[in-house]
Amino acid sequence: MSRTWGPLAAWGLFTILPAPVVEEITPDIARRALHAMPLVGLGLGVMAGAAATLVTLLNGGQPLVMIAGLAVLAMSTGCLHLDGLADTADGLGSRKPAEQALEIMRQSDIGPMGVTAIILVLALEIAAAASPHLGGWHGVWVLVTLPMVARVAPLAASGRWVPSARKEGFGALFTGLTSPFTLAVVMAAVLVVSVVSGLWLFGPHTGIAAAIACLAAWGFEAAWQRHIVMRLHGVTGDVFGSLVEMTGLVYLLVLAVGA
Repeated sequence: MSRTWGPLAAWGLFTILPAPVVEEITPDIARRALHAMPLVGLGLGVMAGAAATLVTLLNGGQPLVMIAGLAVLAMSTGCLHLDGLADTADGLGSRKPAEQALEIMRQSDIGPMGVTAIILVLALEIAAAASPHLGGWHGVWVLVTLPMVARVAPLAASGRWVPSARKEGFGALFTGLTSPFTLAVVMAAVLVVSVVSGLWLFGPHTGIAAAIACLAAWGFEAAWQRHIVMRLHGVTGDVFGSLVEMTGLVYLLVLAVGA
């Protein structure tokens, strides 16, 4: 099987953009697609950065720069991860036992907790654009790296030590596929890209801030993932989406106060 199959499969499974159709998700394809998610995130980040660059060149203003980039990220995935965030918030917010909470998450409608979660996350992301640390090309750089950093979360949540909350479903196809070695290698690669790009473009201060932001985001992901596993007895596809959104948010907020 071609080495390019993983990124192509991930592009087709986790975005709504043109890509080869994945007719059957075998364990091998699922593993390859999952491990390629940060690379796909970088591709989406380049698209978001291009939109933000256009707004910057047109002097559209700092908040509009961030909104344009975030809109590209949301629309290119069909709001997949935002939907997961909302469903997870509804399930956890119900305070029901795990089985009932999972049933709430399975429903197609969105409850008040889900709506509130989406509003708060987007509001915090847009508010971060007002930070002087993200002015000018700093904001564009953050938009390029953010989806890559955020998509380390599904790899961590698909570790062989993390149980699936359901025996069936889309999320169950991707649980238990990542080894500690693979996770460490991917995290190191993403960290290097973020730090070196920040260092090269803006200097040592931004490079250090990028390292702190990555570690803070992944530390939060580990803590939030542990809470969800204790609450739901495992992870689901919706949980993957919520972890992507929350990891990206923490990365952005840390850079907004210190980049």
